Amino acid sequence: MTRRAKKGLALAILFQFLVLVGMYLKAQVPLWTGEEILVKTIPVDPRSMFRGNYARLQYPFSELDASLFGEHELRQGEVVYIALEETKSGVYRLAGAGLEPPEEGLFLRGRVSGSWFRDSGEAYRVRYGIEAFFAPKEEALWLEKVLRKAAHARLKITGNGHARLVAVEAPAPR
Repeated sequence: MTRRAKKGLALAILFQFLVLVGMYLKAQVPLWTGEEILVKTIPVDPRSMFRGNYARLQYPFSELDASLFGEHELRQGEVVYIALEETKSGVYRLAGAGLEPPEEGLFLRGRVSGSWFRDSGEAYRVRYGIEAFFAPKEEALWLEKVLRKAAHARLKITGNGHARLVAVEAPAPR
C-alpha cells in the first residue's frame, strides 16, 4: 500500500469517526444543557418483538389540529414548533403551535409525519424524537402496566426546541 493510499484511508476513517462523534454530541446536548420538564403521556402498547424492551410513547401534542396553523397546509417532513405552558400541577401542556419558534418560553421542535381527516377536521401527526423509551426488562414490564393507565414523561429541552426523553414515571398519587 502506498503512502498516499494510507493517508487517504486514515482520512476516511477519521471522517467516519468525527461523524459518529458529532451524532453522539447532538443527541447528548439536550441532556447536558436542557431544561427539565414533565409532560403527560397517552397510553400506547409498549411491546416490540424486534426492538426489545421498548415502549412507544405518545403525547397530547403528538396530534395537532390543522386549525393551529391557519391556512397553511403542512407537508410531511415540515418542521413545526409547539409552545408549552406549565400547569398548576407542574405538568407542561400545549399552549400553541406554529411554523416559527416562539419568541419566548419553552417549545418543542417537531416534524410532521402524516395527516388525516377526523370529525373535527384535518389533523397532523408530529414527531419530536421523544417517542421511544428503552428500558431494562423489569422496568419495561412495569412501564407496560403504568402506560395503560397514565404516566408522565420527564424531558430535557434545549433553547432551540430539541428534546430528549429522560424517564417515564407514574403520576404522583393525589
